Amino acid sequence: MNEKEKNKEDHGSQMEQLKIRKSIVAGQFYPSQKAQLTQQIASFVQKKSVPEEAIACILPHAGYIYSGKVAVQTISQVKIKNKIILLGPNHTGYGKNFSIMTEGIWQTPMGEVKIDTNLAEAILKHSHYLKDDFLAHLYEHSLEVELPILQYFKTEFEIVPLVFLSEEVDILKEIGKEIASVIKDLGIKDSILLVASSDMTHYEPQAEAERKDKIAIEAILNLDEDKLNKEAEALNITMCGIAPVTVVLSASKALGAKSARLVAYQTSGDLTGDYDSVVGYAGIIIS
Repeated sequence: MNEKEKNKEDHGSQMEQLKIRKSIVAGQFYPSQKAQLTQQIASFVQKKSVPEEAIACILPHAGYIYSGKVAVQTISQVKIKNKIILLGPNHTGYGKNFSIMTEGIWQTPMGEVKIDTNLAEAILKHSHYLKDDFLAHLYEHSLEVELPILQYFKTEFEIVPLVFLSEEVDILKEIGKEIASVIKDLGIKDSILLVASSDMTHYEPQAEAERKDKIAIEAILNLDEDKLNKEAEALNITMCGIAPVTVVLSASKALGAKSARLVAYQTSGDLTGDYDSVVGYAGIIIS
């Protein structure tokens, strides 16, 4: 083991003991200083946004200059609850296939967010698949990127973080049903917001990305996780968060969701002017 790997391992061990999840992409995906971060998020807010009741939403997780506008415009139209179940893909490959973090604090430039340990442990206990796993969350950006935006609109809330390395559809659907079952058993549906973190098609020409993303978005708007997964496989739709979206669609329907709407869609090309290789970003509300 070289020195760099040893330092990384020591850092991970230290953080695990403290159960503090520090920001890893502050200063890269978004500003590391609170004032600058607040200013950037505020610049994306549409003044006429009216928050509505929702069961869930889907937000992108790229650098704010690329996807921040879509994420902010979407979450600004949602009533943020006191408890947020935050689900994302595992890009790093660390940890278990189906990972939940049950205790600790997440830090961002906007402040600290506590994990709702009681809810997290209830979900873990009820699940046949989830594993309590800090490592999977330690270097994964997909959940972290959502937190400052949520904190901009609501200063106090607790989270339950989950990330998924596997895309086994049947298991993901069951996890969604397990989460919904716990929420219903605890009688806390009105206090919960599910947030799935996902970018859409990756590194394809603009026209092709828009074509593929339209198909994936249509499946999501129809609350059809089976069609979403089938179309993604058939058309090679490189949507990185298909696993968390599958879980959220399954859970949302079990909680009574009847509809979904697309709030915003754009690609990185809309910002950079480079349409040869773009990434798509969609913001969707489920109610």
